[in-house]
Amino acid sequence: MGLGKCNGPDGGPKRLDGRPGARRDWSRLKPENDAMPERVPEEHRGDVWPAATPAGDRALYGHVAVAPDAPVEARSRRTFTLTYTCGRFGIDGGGGLKFVFRFSTDWGLLQADDPGAGNYVSATNSRGLPLRVTYDPGGHTRPWYQALHVLMPHGHLDEGDTIAVALGDTSGGSPGVTVQSCAERDFRFTTLVDVAATGLYAPVAESPVVPVVAGDVDRWHAVLPSLRRPGEPFRFGLRAEDRWGNPTPRASEDLILRPSLPVRGLPERFAYGRGIEAHAFDGLVVEEEGVLRIEVRDDEGARLARSSPMIVRRGDVAGWWADLHGQSGESVGINTARHYFQFSRDTAFLDAGSHQANDFQVNNAFWKHLNALTAAFDEDDRFVAYPGYEWSANTPLGGDRNVYFREEGQRIHRSSHALLPDRSDIDTDAHDAPALFAALKGKDAVVFAHVGGRWADLTRGHDGRLETAVEIHSAWGTFEWLMADAFRLGLRMGVVANSDGHKGRPGASHPGASQFAAYGGLTCLLAPELTRDALFDCLRRRRHFATTGSRMHLDVAVGCEEGLTVWSRDPAVYGDAEAEAAETADMGAIVTCAGPAARLSFAVEAASPVEKVEVRNGAETVEVLRPYGPGDLGPRLLVRMSGAERRGKGALCRWRGEAVLDGAAIAGFRPVCAWNPELPCERMDAHRVVFEARTAGNMTGFDLELEETGAGRITVDTGHGTVAADLSGIGWADRVTLLGGLDRRLRIARAPSPNPHLAFSGSASVPLGAGRDNPLWICVTTEDGHQAWSSPIYAIAP
Repeated sequence: MGLGKCNGPDGGPKRLDGRPGARRDWSRLKPENDAMPERVPEEHRGDVWPAATPAGDRALYGHVAVAPDAPVEARSRRTFTLTYTCGRFGIDGGGGLKFVFRFSTDWGLLQADDPGAGNYVSATNSRGLPLRVTYDPGGHTRPWYQALHVLMPHGHLDEGDTIAVALGDTSGGSPGVTVQSCAERDFRFTTLVDVAATGLYAPVAESPVVPVVAGDVDRWHAVLPSLRRPGEPFRFGLRAEDRWGNPTPRASEDLILRPSLPVRGLPERFAYGRGIEAHAFDGLVVEEEGVLRIEVRDDEGARLARSSPMIVRRGDVAGWWADLHGQSGESVGINTARHYFQFSRDTAFLDAGSHQANDFQVNNAFWKHLNALTAAFDEDDRFVAYPGYEWSANTPLGGDRNVYFREEGQRIHRSSHALLPDRSDIDTDAHDAPALFAALKGKDAVVFAHVGGRWADLTRGHDGRLETAVEIHSAWGTFEWLMADAFRLGLRMGVVANSDGHKGRPGASHPGASQFAAYGGLTCLLAPELTRDALFDCLRRRRHFATTGSRMHLDVAVGCEEGLTVWSRDPAVYGDAEAEAAETADMGAIVTCAGPAARLSFAVEAASPVEKVEVRNGAETVEVLRPYGPGDLGPRLLVRMSGAERRGKGALCRWRGEAVLDGAAIAGFRPVCAWNPELPCERMDAHRVVFEARTAGNMTGFDLELEETGAGRITVDTGHGTVAADLSGIGWADRVTLLGGLDRRLRIARAPSPNPHLAFSGSASVPLGAGRDNPLWICVTTEDGHQAWSSPIYAIAP
């Protein structure tokens, strides 16, 4: 009889005395709390339980408790004592415990070497035997990568003996253990035990739970849709967050709401009470055309937030915001899939969403459960939910792709069954990209190329009927290089951005303090109505643009003086595609231009002042336009760092350095995209700024307001190289220094003080390369470090 499998005649665990034991009850794994989302039954979970063996019977394998077990604030310092009590088997010498943590969590790095330092861990047992404590960030299986190992080298423990593990032991001067930054309704100290010194660790039956809750209010968010028609109902959302991006119920304010246009249904004042994590004003209407922004002020008149802009105009489309890519606790994230969709709709105020679990963790019951959830949450004119999954092949086989179905009930074709013990349907797997596209042929589906733990290699397979877009940004970083790959291969794809969030906050995805470098992205879908069919047609036609999380709005169009024809769909893919004459073409179109040049026009409405718009033909920047001229510049410097180390895993670039001014003083300072408040980005004195940051293609940096004497100089040590420049030589155009890696760079430019341009429109003439595709698109950068990209208009020149 093996210790890992001890079954009675009814299939349940058997006691050593031969009497049947209790069956596993997975409902015990989540605390009873009516305020929590619906618990996921065992059969609906992905295969993420942290061992191949079943959860151990309490009587045989023991149990563990935590003290204190009250809610704790995210990113606070605490001490937890985990007490394991041995079951009937006891623990033999060479056995021990493992406490495993999910990849998505960012608890402090546990250590057992320095009792005076943070995150110190100690362990004792009731027999006084020596214990060896080690921490390995890659010490267990996905998604429980992080492992604290408590080994008992010799001796033994009997039934009823205990092991006490103090996380954040303060007896030697340690300040305690740092709690994860993301709020989680039932954080679990997942505990495994090796009772027989075999190296095989089985989960104990009941790992203890501690809720992690949001902290005090740090900022307010006021959220509007970006494009509506006069008289069309819309929603205005309010949310207070702590400094780690967790919606917090600790806010209590008597708010004053000041719209820039008359809004029917919007109150002048609103009492935002404690216990509210988000509030939506539904059914609002603006009758006149214009740009709506709503200021939110406290009862003393101080501004707490200014909303994203909403353009009100007549037209054939509206703008619908989506985060179509993220995961929940049934796979590699936290909280449940039901909570995931509720947060998307009710807290992040999204219009559309999809759950994208790694396919090798999605068992058939969980796939069925996800389909039931999307069917339940999908509601015309309120929220669109698409069933889908992340096809997660290794890069040599095609890399990560996101698959979306228009309707439920479709078969999942996995890249592998890597974490799935049930292999009864392994013959349905699609192990490489050509096999995936063959399996999806004729299905009502779209596919995005994605960069995450694995990056999509477009040379390994592509189908223009299915693969419609490149995910250019997520919490993993910014990936313009993947779009450049598509251009080189002649692929006609749009751009999307999503969060790929693992922390339970789709649509409002703060990166936290661990592996993620960027705030999660959003996609704006341009469609006439909020229905599955309308948005799916938008995805097929590439009628969308992507942002790094800002809800700015873009309009982009292309015309040609000599004449323009617009194709109904891609003529390189569909033999029956038709073309008709037009004056202009909108985002995502495929056109044929009769002349050697096209004129691209754009308009931007943003929540932060516009810094620049880059007009591009493929990977080449044709022209850089700014809403201000050289004569408008003031004593303000924009200092920005961006780039990555490499493609795929290990992309995270660490910046650590300082900026020093000589012959000038710092009068004002503002960090930009400094997402991790524990990494310093601060003014030390009138001449020096220190910074530490992480990027993976995305942007970070700071603004400096200067007091100049006329002969100043700035020196920036980035940790990847030092750049020095005379202030007199820094002007309207970017001063860019390349610093190796994957487009790792330092950029410095002057700007007005202040920059008043929340809106910017313009145009540029773009020479067209003959006989080839000319992907015409723009990249917008705003002064808060956010960016947006339009889906290209593919112009074919004679």
